[in-house]
Amino acid sequence: MARTKIRILSLDGGGIRGIIPATIMVEIENRLQQRTNNPDARIADFVDLVAGTSTGGILTSIYLCPGANNRPKFAAKDALELYLNNGKDIFQMEFLSKVAKLYVVFNEMYPSKHIEKLLAEYFGDTELDDLLRPCLITAYDIRNRRAHFFNSVDARGGKKIYNYKLKDVCRATSAAPTYFEPAKISSEQGADYTLVDGGVFVNNPALAAYSEARTIRFSKEVAAHKPDFPSAKDMLIISVGTGTVKTPYHYDKIKNAGLIAWLPIVIDIMMSGNSETVHYHLQKMFNTLSEEDEQDYYRLEPALQDASSEMDDVSDENLKNLHEAGLHYVAKHDALIEEIVSKLIAYA
Repeated sequence: MARTKIRILSLDGGGIRGIIPATIMVEIENRLQQRTNNPDARIADFVDLVAGTSTGGILTSIYLCPGANNRPKFAAKDALELYLNNGKDIFQMEFLSKVAKLYVVFNEMYPSKHIEKLLAEYFGDTELDDLLRPCLITAYDIRNRRAHFFNSVDARGGKKIYNYKLKDVCRATSAAPTYFEPAKISSEQGADYTLVDGGVFVNNPALAAYSEARTIRFSKEVAAHKPDFPSAKDMLIISVGTGTVKTPYHYDKIKNAGLIAWLPIVIDIMMSGNSETVHYHLQKMFNTLSEEDEQDYYRLEPALQDASSEMDDVSDENLKNLHEAGLHYVAKHDALIEEIVSKLIAYA
């Protein structure tokens, strides 16, 4: 048997920019179907652990959500269509917000009822422990002031305190400060948590996924031949971003900036800075491995092209531009995508 590895997919946060990784994953799933001559093949069939933050957490949940006969309920194109068809509903501003701009200084920009309705439609009563593969989805507990990791392995371990409705997990990981109010959710045991978007501390969850994989007995959770508690040399990590954001901030324009002016700048720097730092660490880690193994870490970070960097720009033009940015990346990096697909198949 060819050598197997733990195949890890990591998906960044980024609001509506989730269209970009969703587009890339459609291409990867299509190629997996073509290469295996199986039109029913899904992303979940070729990964052993998926990690996601915010919009990446929603994508994670869609890819791993079970349907009939314990097969994936959704195809990758369904995840893309969620954003293209429902983006305007998710980021739907109330009338008061539109007519009174001061409203958004003291309140979140978007009511949570729209995204909650959509998540309920997609996931119903599915729970975290139902997911088809191990996952790690991030959020931050603002009451207890600590990182909160939704972990399907722990949820399946019999402790109800670790199990949640999947729609609540997605609501929590995507509760971006200033955009949506915090999520107040309960575990199956009834423990209450007040959570916000995991992007406040780990917008790129790839390093957290590595750490999580180190603790998992994959021979039990995925397949008997999979290595348990793997180290980096036993991993294939594919980390997908939501578009490079390199907005420059010049001294003359921000030297006298106040709280309101600095807030979006801090959020932007915090998210992109975290993603860059995680990439730096993983790159250094894999560079310590053999020449063959060091090639098994991939960071896909598409350029935004003509798309807006705003996480909530759901104009028709921007939805189209985000989709085209994903398509442009796939076309430009055809050989890279093919290489990744080959390894996803080879490391089964």
